[in-house]
Parts: sequence; structure tokens; C-alpha cells
Amino acid sequence: MKDTLVRRMFEDIAFSYDFQNSALSLGVDIYWRKRLVDMIEPGWGLVLDAATGTGEVALAIRRRRPGLRVLGLDFSPAMLAVAAEKIRRRGVSGYRLAVADCREVPVAAGSVAAVTMAFGIRNIAERVCVMREFHRVLVPGGRLHIMEFGLPRNGLGKALYRFYFDRLLPPVGNFLSRTDYAYSYLVESVDAFPSDAAFLAQMAEAGFGECAVTDLTFGLARVFTGRKG
Repeated sequence: MKDTLVRRMFEDIAFSYDFQNSALSLGVDIYWRKRLVDMIEPGWGLVLDAATGTGEVALAIRRRRPGLRVLGLDFSPAMLAVAAEKIRRRGVSGYRLAVADCREVPVAAGSVAAVTMAFGIRNIAERVCVMREFHRVLVPGGRLHIMEFGLPRNGLGKALYRFYFDRLLPPVGNFLSRTDYAYSYLVESVDAFPSDAAFLAQMAEAGFGECAVTDLTFGLARVFTGRKG
């Protein structure tokens, strides 16, 4: 899907995005975000949360890693508006928002302690280019944490989830999002995402070392990590 269509999609579904995620994952998305944030090394400094969306990962960082400030970037003003309302309503400090494209991050080189990105990299064709930008803004030794959807790796669980993913998720998700395409695109984009080995190779091409993948919930979500040398 072209960038303009992806942006339009997120603008269209922003109003109920959090509800959709929790309903369709049966609340497991909350656990995934906690696991992602717990992988961030405690300390002081700035975390770049790319594709911050409605801000759930960034808010979890502020709760679980209070020494870290967060800059949330997203190319969807509607998604950022939801995040901004959460910041206002909850009185959260240390979390700033900006409209930006991850292919050109408006942050100085070597100024970010960690980079997070949840369920956003699959929507970008120029993945190596984006991760080179993440590498540029990280301090030496800083880590990249990318979470993406996956599928169970084998067995009966894979077959059952494949039925849910292919047959049930698209119509239910499209209904909840009041679109006729958003969750059909989700299935297509997950299927089109590179294998673990191929994506880890792309991370290495972007300059990252110590690249690894961690399965969450039997592989339904996966966290890819790498370190700037």
C-alpha cells in the first residue's frame, strides 16, 4: 500500500484504534507493550518512539522507565491527536509529540538513548533506510527495539491462528474500524513481512550489531533488537 493510502487508513481508524487493538487481541497487546518496554535498559535520556500512534508504548515507557523522556513521532495527525489528549487527561510529563516521517527523523545524530517502534516497520518499504536513520540518532551503545506481528511457528496452534487471522480478523476488524480494508491490509502486510533471518539481515545492513529476535505469545508478536556499536 502506498504511503498516502497508509496515512489515510490511520487517519480513518484513529478514533477507535486502541479499542480495536485490545478487542482483537483479547487484551494481550497490553502484555506485549510491557515486555517491549522492559527490554529497554533503565537509565536517563531520550527515547525515540517511532510510529508512536496513539501513544500507548510511549506512555508505558514513562510509567515503567521514569528516568527516560520520550519523543513520539508519527505521520498521522489524527493518531497524534489521540495521544495528545491522553497526555493532557493523565497529566503526563516528559513526553513530546511531533508529526514526522521516519525516513527523515528530525533529531540530531547521537542524541537518543533508545529507539522503539511497535507495529510500524511493516508499513514502510524502505526499511533499511529508516533503520539507518534510527542508527544515526542513537548514542553509541544505544539499542533499537522493533515489535511486529508474527504467526505461531508450527503445529496445531499455527493452523488455528491462521484460520482466525485469514477468515475472522479481517471482517471483524473492518467492522470495528468502520472501513472495508484496514484489517484486510493488516493480514496482507503481515504476510508480506520478511522472515526473521531476512529482517535481522536488514538490521545488520543498517549498521546494527547484536541483532536478535524474541518471541511473545508463541510468536504472535516478535521483538527485534539491535545495538549501535
